[in-house]
Amino acid sequence: MGQLTVDKSVAGKLVLGKMERLNSNLHRAGISPLFLVATFVMLATVAPFLQVLQAREKDKLSYGEGLIVNVPFTEAEVEQVVQDVAQNGIIRGTKEYNKDEYVAGAKAADSTRVFPAWTEGGKVFYKVRLQALDPRNFKDGGDVGTLAVRYVLQPQGNKNTVLRIDAVFVEDFRHTVHASNGSVESSEYKDIKDHLDSIEVMKQQTIEAEQERQSQLSRKQTQPKQLQPTNGGNERAATPPAAPAPAEVASATTVPARVAPTGVPNSGPSLEEPVSSQTQPAGSAVPSAAGSSVSGQSVSSQNVSDEVASGVTLEQHVHDLRQQLERLVKSPGAPLKSAPFHTASTLSALTTGTEVLILISTPYWYGVETRDGQHGWVFRDSVESLP
Repeated sequence: MGQLTVDKSVAGKLVLGKMERLNSNLHRAGISPLFLVATFVMLATVAPFLQVLQAREKDKLSYGEGLIVNVPFTEAEVEQVVQDVAQNGIIRGTKEYNKDEYVAGAKAADSTRVFPAWTEGGKVFYKVRLQALDPRNFKDGGDVGTLAVRYVLQPQGNKNTVLRIDAVFVEDFRHTVHASNGSVESSEYKDIKDHLDSIEVMKQQTIEAEQERQSQLSRKQTQPKQLQPTNGGNERAATPPAAPAPAEVASATTVPARVAPTGVPNSGPSLEEPVSSQTQPAGSAVPSAAGSSVSGQSVSSQNVSDEVASGVTLEQHVHDLRQQLERLVKSPGAPLKSAPFHTASTLSALTTGTEVLILISTPYWYGVETRDGQHGWVFRDSVESLP
């Protein structure tokens, strides 16, 4: 097939014809070509500003949205954790000064004026910090006011709970409300999630410990049965052998000497003579004993050396284990809690310097055992490593 060739002059005429028809149509519609050019130029100039406005609008919408999450725990478990977090005295995700990690001095509250009354059901908890100085991550903040966090729990079935967290800062003088950008809500939820994960770890460890206890109990119960004879033939093995016949005993205990044909006893070695007197050369026992004595002294010295070395290694190993698993209660002491929550009941008050053994480690709590065998929970910051 031959290639299709188009004359350049013909193509130019076609383009010019189309432009003339477009111009004619614009004139009929009352639109000037210059107006179209001006419109294109204006759109190209305004487009960057439109993008900036859209970005600002997006940033504006990100404030005050709060956090809503479906937690795979029962309402009772989530409530216990939220109460504990509400009473921990700190608000995460914000700070007053650059050197701070969070805002301290917060207190749990049943209500606060910075939030309207909650009317949508569920259980509500508050954590409030009065006279907070320009906390970070709030929209256009810059004064002294009240910083508050609200937690709302709503059960969803028997195993799930909907958790809603909102944070706000309200100035004391102008009463201006500053919405959070979400940092406080996400940080507070992380704290709650860490507590819930600790509960899950505790559940799993409890299940494993119970399984191990049942396994040990089962082994103890089956061990005596294995020692008793069964009908599979063990009775024969346990029955003592029958006594030999008298003839057999006589033949086994009496060994006559070999007699020569002339009736004279054989001059060879008697069967009653010990073999060692035949095979052991005279005087060989003394060097052997001496050799054994020298060798015994060498082995004894080596054993003493090994025992000293192993003693030092064992002492160091015990020291390392104590550093890892034992803690001392800091001043002024710490409460031993029945559960890893500040709101849990106090089992006893541990004095300064009390040694505890770590059984379970969570991000914020230690499950410990005291020297008198009492078990409970202490806050991680209330104990320190051994010197």
